[in-house]
Amino acid sequence: MDKKTKNTILIGVVLLLVLVLGAYFYGKLSTRMEANNMQTTSTPQNVQTMTDFTVYDKDGNPVNLSDYFGKPIVLNFWASWCGPCKSEMPEFNEVWEELGGEVQFLMVNVTDGNRETVDSAKAYVEEKGFTFPVFYDITLQAAMTNQAYSLPTTIFIDANGVGVAKATGAINKATLLQGIGMIYKP
Repeated sequence: MDKKTKNTILIGVVLLLVLVLGAYFYGKLSTRMEANNMQTTSTPQNVQTMTDFTVYDKDGNPVNLSDYFGKPIVLNFWASWCGPCKSEMPEFNEVWEELGGEVQFLMVNVTDGNRETVDSAKAYVEEKGFTFPVFYDITLQAAMTNQAYSLPTTIFIDANGVGVAKATGAINKATLLQGIGMIYKP
């Protein structure tokens, strides 16, 4: 075998090794990140009721977060242009239907009027056949109040209106159920 062939084989083996190791560590790190992207927001010394805000239902009627206190709440901020939001929404809908209303889901569309409109968000929800309640944050008050600066953001609120945990970024069904387990004991 000549030197050029040996070098080509060596480069090929090194590249294959890098790809295999990269895939392995990507899987490990992304799993770890998924499990750790939820942060607890309240401690016994830091129990505070969530700051109230107003969003709008599909008919344009104002709705307040406090209207839902008394039942555990999954508060999710999303947009139809957001790929990670779209990836988690089918599982949110599945869990919403499984729980039969025992836990209130507030799927709040961050409706800036430019990149996201009420019409584009409604069309997306209708196209996908989602049944969870969707609300529209047309003033961006809800997103700002809850520091939902990146989408998606999910906040788990107990029946007393206390924010217990917050996840930034897309979450899978297991993480969604973990958050629900922090606020709901059947």
